[in-house]
Amino acid sequence: MGVAGGDLAVAVRWQTGPVNTSESHPSGPGPDLSAWLATAQVADEVRTLRPDYAALLIAADGLRPGPSDEASEAILAAAQARAAKHLAGSRPEEVPEVAQWREAFRGFGAKPQRTRPSVEALLRRLEPGLPRIDRITDVYNALSIAFLLPVGGEDLAHYAGPARLVRAIGDEDFDTVAAGEPAVEHPERGEVIWRDDLGVTCRRWNWRQCTRTRITATTTTALFILDGLGALGTDGLRAAAAELTGSLARLSPDARFTSRLLGPADGPQPP
Repeated sequence: MGVAGGDLAVAVRWQTGPVNTSESHPSGPGPDLSAWLATAQVADEVRTLRPDYAALLIAADGLRPGPSDEASEAILAAAQARAAKHLAGSRPEEVPEVAQWREAFRGFGAKPQRTRPSVEALLRRLEPGLPRIDRITDVYNALSIAFLLPVGGEDLAHYAGPARLVRAIGDEDFDTVAAGEPAVEHPERGEVIWRDDLGVTCRRWNWRQCTRTRITATTTTALFILDGLGALGTDGLRAAAAELTGSLARLSPDARFTSRLLGPADGPQPP
């Protein structure tokens, strides 16, 4: 699934490839999703880098996974139409919400023209259309392009410890795929990463997801990370979260959701 410049293969949080099935995998956060979310952190050094940054985390249980179907297709098709209207002929990097993410990437030394923010990589795929991955991934990709914000989805059954957004030391393990084979890489020192106790779950803020925690056709418990900067604001994050949970609930009527807003550095940090 390559595109010009290799954006799709390396840039988008949904990433296909073999899944590491090592017996060392954890069993996830357990049944108390609210307590687990309370342990999530955004490090001070990240807040210093972007004081306007906020993350809205949503933990979901009882999801119905599976291949893309008519319901997920309808959600993604509608989002593509909304995204095209937002762009109105402009290039993705010219939209304020995307331009701010390019600035954020440059702030920790990344080159956004080479490693694009995930929302920009998706928007560049509007024509001829985004690939359909699976029911859950299609829904959060739809939200990303409809609201012009990076969104990640992680399988909580493969998490170990709390989710933390930090600046990398450089020796953290990042399991990925290279030349079609499982591989372990390491982030650059100072790079902004999401991580858990085992290693990096997403490199360069929202650029590339590890294979260990990616959503699959068997995922029933998931973490969704909505990354927002000042152009979107916390109100925009909350609106996006409401739409995401509504869409997921239509596909999984028995699902339950718990959320937590990690607000900007100069704002309140509600539980």
